[in-house]
Parts: sequence; structure tokens; C-alpha cells
Amino acid sequence: MAGLELVLLLLAVSAGLRIIAERLNVPYAAILVVGGLLLALIPGLPEVTLPPEVLFLVFIPPLLYSGAILFPLRDFKREIGPIMRLSVVMVIVSTAAVAVVAHVLHPSFTWAAAIALGAIISPPDPVAVLSVMRSLRMPRQIQSILEGEGLVNDATALVIYRFAIAAAVTGTFSFSQAALRFLFAGAGGVAIGLMVGVLVGRVHRITRAVPVVSNTVSLLTPFASYLLADILGTSGILAVIATGLYAARTVPKIIGAEARVQTYGMWTVVTFMLESLIFILVGLQLPYVTRAFDRLPLSTLLGEAALISLCVVLVRIAWVMPSTYVFRTFFRWLRRSDEPLPPWRTVFFISWAALRGGESLVFALAIPLQTATGARFPAREQIIFITFCVIFITLVLQGPTLAPMARWLGIGTDEEEGAEEAHARLAAAEEGLRTLSHPAIANSPYPEVVRYLRQRHLQRARRWAAREEDEEAHHPGLPDESAHEHFTVAPSHEAAAIDERRADEYRRVRAAMVDAELKAVIDLRDQGVIGDDVMRRIQRDLDLETMLLETSEPVIEPVSEVPSAIEVATRDR
Repeated sequence: MAGLELVLLLLAVSAGLRIIAERLNVPYAAILVVGGLLLALIPGLPEVTLPPEVLFLVFIPPLLYSGAILFPLRDFKREIGPIMRLSVVMVIVSTAAVAVVAHVLHPSFTWAAAIALGAIISPPDPVAVLSVMRSLRMPRQIQSILEGEGLVNDATALVIYRFAIAAAVTGTFSFSQAALRFLFAGAGGVAIGLMVGVLVGRVHRITRAVPVVSNTVSLLTPFASYLLADILGTSGILAVIATGLYAARTVPKIIGAEARVQTYGMWTVVTFMLESLIFILVGLQLPYVTRAFDRLPLSTLLGEAALISLCVVLVRIAWVMPSTYVFRTFFRWLRRSDEPLPPWRTVFFISWAALRGGESLVFALAIPLQTATGARFPAREQIIFITFCVIFITLVLQGPTLAPMARWLGIGTDEEEGAEEAHARLAAAEEGLRTLSHPAIANSPYPEVVRYLRQRHLQRARRWAAREEDEEAHHPGLPDESAHEHFTVAPSHEAAAIDERRADEYRRVRAAMVDAELKAVIDLRDQGVIGDDVMRRIQRDLDLETMLLETSEPVIEPVSEVPSAIEVATRDR
């Protein structure tokens, strides 16, 4: 079976497993890993032997970029403290704990090899976390902290990993050099990412008239950001994240409605395909992982994997629970703030929800075979086997417990988002009404169009004002205004011409209103009043309406005054 045929087979299997995951109401990442394990048992199935650096380049930059452009910058700023504690301090603490346990468990784990193992399995995988969080609809604070941690922690782990590998290969290590390297990689990666974001914004201004080219630019952006940062010796991961966060704030203002709709749709498909492949490829690595059996008994390997997996889970709980309250209490005292401390249920869930994924296995497979002296890299097969087991335990066994754990802890769904959406839609409707008062529109030669739009938007504003007052109430009986039917029969060529001009006027007036509404919603996002997810949802509705305006039949709702307007025009004629 050729490589392309295997990829097509894996995508087909992934689609079927996604449906099964929806039916069973379990994280589809866990189902995909199990599916990959079962596929690996099929006789004659070719072994996936892509170089780890190729796997990393193909999967990680686009998935990180997709997560970054969907991650609200407002939430990142608001939760910067917990995110940095988890993505930097937690990774260091966990790496140290795993290294100590591994070094004690088996003599083949030198300190360098043990630290490499800790760096590989300590950071939760952003792809795994994002795939699970999307299906749980957790409160925004929890979701923001976990997603932010998953986006940033790989930069910390990658620096530790590279220095541990270098120490194991060369036998030398410098703490001061490692610290400087860490600072340079982080600051340099962010700077390069922002620079690429600015350049990409200018490219989008040039390509905005051709949506397919604009989408191509969007697809190439994460690779450009990662490769440039990696060539210059900085953090490609942080560069991609910085580019994504910057692009999310600027690019939607530059490109048109059709390009925005296509871009979001494209990234939805690309994300699903890449996530599916990376999780199912984890399971397919089973034949490679079993090579560790040639060097150590299975019982020894399983015992080491179980103890280190337990260490990873318990160290996170032991660190997150007390450190959260210590840091929060200290900064409350420093700022002289009376901000309430987070409930223990929220903190415990965050400490429990740490899933490892395919990224860890890519790091493990990328370990060199030999050191500088020609000797085998210490404990390489054990590191790969243990990494696989940690991924399996946290993703397949721990992942499905997240939803029951949230229910047991009494953690509800996100209620803030509904209030924000009601407020934003009301603000957009009010801005559209203000646009109708502009002299260029108020003095329209077809006042029935303006009156119709004013009436429709008054109804929309009243509806969302009521929703804002009580956004938790459900209104299944809201009228669907687009369901009415209206038939206009033009009695003459002159009347048909009036209909055409009226359609043009509708396009002009409604387009001006949509532009004002879009600006109002983006301003609310920029001011931190609403989140990016709410903005994108409203923006998508307005973009779809804009695309309808560009068709030959823009008026999709009735204008009751049209027949009388035709009659008046014909009579005056």
C-alpha cells in the first residue's frame, strides 16, 4: 500500500471514528488512538516511517496556528498568570520530578536522558486539550487557562528537551547558556511571529480581491512563521502563536466577507484532518514501540510506565492546587485587591485535565540513535515506550473522565458567552439603525426600502434587548421573518426597471448597515467587552448576508410597500 493510499484510508477511518465518538459521547481523540492501535494489528499494513521532523513540521504549526487564531486575546491577557505558571513553572517542576523518578527506576536513565523524558511527557498536548475542550463547553475561565497552557508550554519543553539531548550526545551542559538560550528563544520567537503577522496583513490587503489566494496565504502563514523562527534559532512554536494571535485581531478587518467565510471553513476542515491523522498515527506506532521488548522484559517496561504516568498526574495535582492559592493570595496582597480566590473545584479540574498527545511521541521518536562517541543513546527505547504509555493512559483512560469529573464537581457550562452575544447583537442592530439616519440613506429615492429595514431592525433590536435582560430564557417561538412570502408581478417594463433599481438601493443601504454593524462588533471585541468567539459568530452571520447581497436576488424578505410604489411610479409616468 502506497503512502497516499494509506493517508486516504486513515482519513476515511477517522471520519467513521468521529461519528462513533459523537454517538458514544467520548473524546474523539481517545477513539482515534484506539482505532490506530487496532489498525496496527492488521497484517501487511505498512509501517509509518516518516521522519519526526517532517511529522512535526506538517502537523504542529498549522494546528497551533488554528488554535491561536481562535483563542481570544482578551482571555489570554486576563488569565496570563495561571497560563504562565502552568506553561513554564509547571513544566519545569514536572520535568524535574519525572527525571528523579526515572533516574531512580533504572540505571540506563542518565540524568540527561531522564530530563529528556521529563521534557517530552510533562507538557499537555495543545491538540489533545483543544479537541476535548471543544466538545465539553466548559466555563470560559477553565477553557482559556487550559487552551492557553497548551499553546505556550511546548516552547518551554522544547528548550529543555534540546539541551537535555545535547547534554546526552556531547556529555556537556551549561546552566547559564541554557538560561540565556531560553530567554533568547522565547523573546525572539515572539518578535519574529509579530513581524510575520504584520507582513501577512499587508499581503492580505493585496490579495483581498481574490478570496482563494487570500485563503492560500492563510494556509501558508504558520509554516512561514515557524520556519523563519527555526532558521534564526528562536522558538518556532511561540512565533506561530504570536502570528496567530496578531492575525486574529487584524486579518478579519482586512479581508472581505467571502474570504472570511471560506477561511473559517478551510481551517475547520484542515484542523479536523490533521488532528485525526496525528491521533491515529499515535496508535499506528505500536510496532515501533514494541521494539523496546528486545532490551527489557515487558513487566519491567510496564512497571516503569505506570509509575512515571502516576508521577506525571500526581505532581500536577500536588503543584497546581497549593500554588494557585499561594500565588493568587500573594498578588492580591501586592495589588491590595479583594478579588475572590477561585473555587477549589475549578482548580482541581484544571489540575486533572492534562492530556498528552502525538506531539510528545514526535519528540520521543526524534531522539538520536547514537551519542557523539558512537554509543547508543541511553534508554532511547524505554523513553519511546514510556511516552507511548503516558499518552495512552492520559488520553484514552483519563480523557473520557473529564466530562463525568466536571459533572461530579458541579462545573457548569459557559453562561457568560450567551450574555455577551445578546449584548453584541443588540449593539450591532442599534448601529445599523443609526446608519439609516445618515443623510445619504435617509434621503433615498426609495423610502420604502429604508422604512422596511428600519422596521426589521427595530424588531431585531427589541428581540435582543429582551434576550440581554434574561439571556438564560429560551424563546422557541420567535418569529421567522424570512418565512413570509411576497410575490411582485411587474405590470410593465418600467415597473421591472423600478424593481431593479429598488434592489440596487437595498444593496447599497443594507451594505452600509452591515459595514457599521461589523465595525461595532469588532470595536466591542477590541475593547474587551466580548470574546473573539462571539465576534466570529456574529461576523459570520453578517458575512453570509453580505454574500447574499452580492447575488442577483438580494431582497430575501418582503417589502410591503413595493406594489404601491410601482403603482405610483407608473401613474406618474
